[in-house]
Amino acid sequence: MNHLNLKKVRASLGSISIALSVITFSSLSAQAAAIRSGFDGNTLAANDDDSTGLVSLGFDVNFFGLTFDELYVNNNGNVTFDSPLSLFTPFDLTSTAQQIIAPFFADVDTRNSDPVTYSNGTVDGRNAFGVNWIDVGYFYQRNDPLNSFQLVLIDRSDIAVGDFDIEFNYDQILWETGEASEGTDGLGGFSARAGFSNGTGDSGTFFELQGSAINGAFLNGGSNALISNSLDSDVDGRYIFSARNGAIDTPDPVSTPEPFFLLGLLTVGVITACSTSKQSKNN
Repeated sequence: MNHLNLKKVRASLGSISIALSVITFSSLSAQAAAIRSGFDGNTLAANDDDSTGLVSLGFDVNFFGLTFDELYVNNNGNVTFDSPLSLFTPFDLTSTAQQIIAPFFADVDTRNSDPVTYSNGTVDGRNAFGVNWIDVGYFYQRNDPLNSFQLVLIDRSDIAVGDFDIEFNYDQILWETGEASEGTDGLGGFSARAGFSNGTGDSGTFFELQGSAINGAFLNGGSNALISNSLDSDVDGRYIFSARNGAIDTPDPVSTPEPFFLLGLLTVGVITACSTSKQSKNN
């Protein structure tokens, strides 16, 4: 191999080394915990199908033309504005009259797992309200496996009064159904749904994440795994919906390419560089 070709190979390997470092950093960033710290100042006592009374958000939200400053925290993976919700089998969020935001609507049972917590807080210096379903089990008093997810509402009145962001954050989704919803060991039956609705039925006022009600879709490793995708965020497992002037844009979530796939592309680059050098030597 002549000196010129050797330099080309070394340059290629140097570029690949830098790219590998970027991939490693990007992978670690994407895998950072989606669930935000805090929002644990209040506790919904261990229960099955219970709710809080009305809880203050600390700011106004314009939810598809309806303005609220209070909500109910419901054990079964959702919050509602109009009334507490004890239903445990998830219903279609695109056709309901319920005013609801649901990061993971399913039959959560905390009688043998960690309880639901909630409180006001801040995100990037902005007022926020969050609910944590961390290490929660499913009906009937099952605690193996456990799910961890979170809802955060963030005040964006810096843009306009009533504007806010909705965050769905997921760190672990290992079960999808309670036993009373025809699930077996947390799987199958009437699976979880995620999304929101202002209950009017008007076009554009409701949304469900792709994978809702599909067995296995939301689970870790599933076809629409909640921890492996994102929306308007570079953190895997974080879905951000921006409510502006009473409307919410809902583009499709995106998934982050696996580091091994990118490594494969780089490997092709190494082989090509070495092959080119070998051909030059033979010539």
